Amino acid sequence: MLRRLVVLAFAIAPAAGAQESFDSAMVAKIRDEGLNRSHAWTMVDTLATVIGPRLTASPAYMRAATWARDHFAAWGLRDTHFETWPFGRGWELQKFTLEMTEPRYAPMIGYPDAWSESTKGDIVGTPLFIAGMPYDSLDRMRDRLKGAIVMTQPLMTTFIREDRINPTAANAPAPVAPVPQGQRGAGRGGAGGGRGGQSEAQRIAKLLHDVGVGAVLKPSRGEHGTIFLQTRDAGANAVPTVVVAGEQYNNLIRLLQDRVPVKVRVNVQGRYFTQDTLGYNVIAEIPGTDPKLRDEVVMVGGHLDSWHAATGATDNADGAATVLEAARILKAVGAQPRRTIRFALWGGEEEGLYGSKAWVAQHLSGDANRAAREKFSMYLNIDPGYGPVYGFYMEGNERAKAIFDAWMAPFKDLGFRKNIISGIGNTDHLSYIAEGVPGFNPIQEYANYDVRIHHTNMDTMERTQPDDVKQAATVFATLAYNAAMRDALIPRTTP
Repeated sequence: MLRRLVVLAFAIAPAAGAQESFDSAMVAKIRDEGLNRSHAWTMVDTLATVIGPRLTASPAYMRAATWARDHFAAWGLRDTHFETWPFGRGWELQKFTLEMTEPRYAPMIGYPDAWSESTKGDIVGTPLFIAGMPYDSLDRMRDRLKGAIVMTQPLMTTFIREDRINPTAANAPAPVAPVPQGQRGAGRGGAGGGRGGQSEAQRIAKLLHDVGVGAVLKPSRGEHGTIFLQTRDAGANAVPTVVVAGEQYNNLIRLLQDRVPVKVRVNVQGRYFTQDTLGYNVIAEIPGTDPKLRDEVVMVGGHLDSWHAATGATDNADGAATVLEAARILKAVGAQPRRTIRFALWGGEEEGLYGSKAWVAQHLSGDANRAAREKFSMYLNIDPGYGPVYGFYMEGNERAKAIFDAWMAPFKDLGFRKNIISGIGNTDHLSYIAEGVPGFNPIQEYANYDVRIHHTNMDTMERTQPDDVKQAATVFATLAYNAAMRDALIPRTTP
């Protein structure tokens, strides 16, 4: 059955012309290695369970990066190394308490923001509800704010209750053409300042810091105890900040509105790391063997960092393991690619695609890197979602889609559905697209991803399965090898 599927895949032709051929015997070897002798699940477990959450610039992130680098080297990849870029201080949580002590005792569900300042021991008091109050009013409350627990957001009513639509599903709407490259953001959004200076929110944040507020509580948009976390380092204006389960945050507001005496205990103890403020990427490669093509590059990557409330299993331990396992598979089957296949594990993705942006700026951007851009075939990224690879977002590249359609055909028995002409945002392939080189990300499973898993305290090993990671790694190894062996580079989207 396997051989028949592979031969059929060989015969599929791109819509616009010549047949897209590939080495069906090598695809069979990659499948056999990836599905029957996989190391992928053990690597997911090491990253998520043993090392745990991997906040950028934290000691745990560096343990993961060193572990990954050493594995690349042990498998025989070449030029295995770290590349660094400016990031900032690291942080890790060391102790946390959140509980209601009056009018009755109740443990509360919450988690401190990353880079939160520590409280001065236990902070116990009746919260001050300041949501919607203007800066001038708060400025007149400095004495009351000092040392107080404050609630900065209104009653949570806009819970996240829907996942994104999977474009490969049978009932999915027609795909939308991607936004032109020049109009697309290349990273995750952040709050901007108002005209002429700080925004009202920035002024209030500075005020809370300057008066020495005891702790800030804010609600999560997740239901059923799901805590969403995605906050960058506030630097000099950082204050102790806790994201609280939305239902419990709302209950505090109702108690205050009903004039019921309520008290909360908060204790946040974290540690900053300032000795090394660099971010780290892990880079390794399988050198090309064709004298005419070995300077051309096919690249495979995903981010290694995660948020800190869970173990980062689907975001992105499974993706990092996919990249590692793809490299291991290719070495295990004795692949001799014509082009160089380069592998990357990025830091700082969660805070703004910093790792991939830094690599692209150094190696692909500007006139000095024109030759490198011209010799860059494609970048395959793996990030949002979990589960098997159903297809790829093709970013408006019709010619590349015809090639991927042929390459993915041997995986219909393993869950491949279809490739989609539209694109996806907010992940590392955008750093490449911004420089005009092809970058693609797979379509995976999104059930419960947006409402429960993504950037939450529920991103744990229970959300992914061994066979899914095996499949993803096998797909990535195959596509990287096929791209490295074809006569021409992957075609680019017309500007």
